Amino acid sequence: MVRIPAFEVEQWMDKYETTPGVLNISETCASSITLEQLVQFNSQKDAAPLFDLSARMTYGTILGSEELRQNIADTYRDQDEPEAASPVSPEDVIVTQGAISANYLALYSLVGPGDHVVCVFPTYQQLYSVPESLGAEVSLWKLRAEDSYVPDVSQLKTLIKSNTKMLIINNPNNPTGATIPLPVLSQIVSVAKAHDLILFSDEVYRPLFHSSPAPPSVLSLYPKSLATSSLSKAWALAGIRVGWVATRDGALRARLASARDYTTISVSQVDDGVARYALSAPVRPSLLARNVGLARANLELLARFVADHARTCDWVRPTAGTTALVRFRHRESGRPVDDVAFCEDVLRRTRVMLVPASKCFGNGTEFRGCVRVGYVSETEVLREALESLGAYVADNLA
Repeated sequence: MVRIPAFEVEQWMDKYETTPGVLNISETCASSITLEQLVQFNSQKDAAPLFDLSARMTYGTILGSEELRQNIADTYRDQDEPEAASPVSPEDVIVTQGAISANYLALYSLVGPGDHVVCVFPTYQQLYSVPESLGAEVSLWKLRAEDSYVPDVSQLKTLIKSNTKMLIINNPNNPTGATIPLPVLSQIVSVAKAHDLILFSDEVYRPLFHSSPAPPSVLSLYPKSLATSSLSKAWALAGIRVGWVATRDGALRARLASARDYTTISVSQVDDGVARYALSAPVRPSLLARNVGLARANLELLARFVADHARTCDWVRPTAGTTALVRFRHRESGRPVDDVAFCEDVLRRTRVMLVPASKCFGNGTEFRGCVRVGYVSETEVLREALESLGAYVADNLA
């Protein structure tokens, strides 16, 4: 039997996010929009409808509609080289049921017993637990607060082994909100090239760069790379369950497509249609502008909270994405809180939902006292949650 460890962050979310009256600032998606709202972002007044109701409900195009794959490819041009051709073609894109399926497909297709994988840490648990469950050896490439959670390439070089096959990064990072800047990305690519490694980048929070220059996707930098993403985080459309994996390497793409046959025939035609509408040229810029604007405004609220409670919390300010890692400590002793007990008590007393980092992103001791805050919720939700959390901290962290 395959050993599958508990997926701690997902189990935490499942357990608590339906708490009555919850003020959820643990959610990692930009505040979700309705389909009615989505239509309002279209700059073409005579635009085609959101979905063709006369379309027959067949499986559709197996790897995703041509239009959706083209629109996905175009997203890689917007920030990398807006005036140039996209580094990605529609043929490079395979559509999946969310980024979680894209990540699993990439790992299931390309990693197995006898392989060694290096993965940044902390990150989404799937990225290191799945390779382990498939029989691979995994080395964690640990990010440090003193480096602003930017990976240290000199440390990476010490982790490479003769059987290293894949290097996994997450840019922007979950849970820290850190960005890997282009100079560091270039060094990572150099290491991957030198050892002929597959470079796998979870880019699900791209292109939500709100506080730093936008680095290019790895797809622009290294042919033997693959990137995953979805409509959930930066595009505020988690409910349509559309993601993708893209690679310019034909051999990797063929292996991904072949393995996908065992798990997915196609995504829903309805989901495909909504996704291609959302990522179309008349909609995409204004939808992203809404989410970037929300992230910037809400980040200032969170920054003010951290500054106002500097005796009991600190952070490395995030530069992209939707999440921040905030460390809480007792006022007098400076001792980190028990973040699991802290999150449970905060939820019970204030209805504010947070994610404990030592449980969901560490091993029980790392990131002690840290909680993940998802701050790109509705602004009023965040404001109310931070007011309640501030009162709790003042009364309970002596």
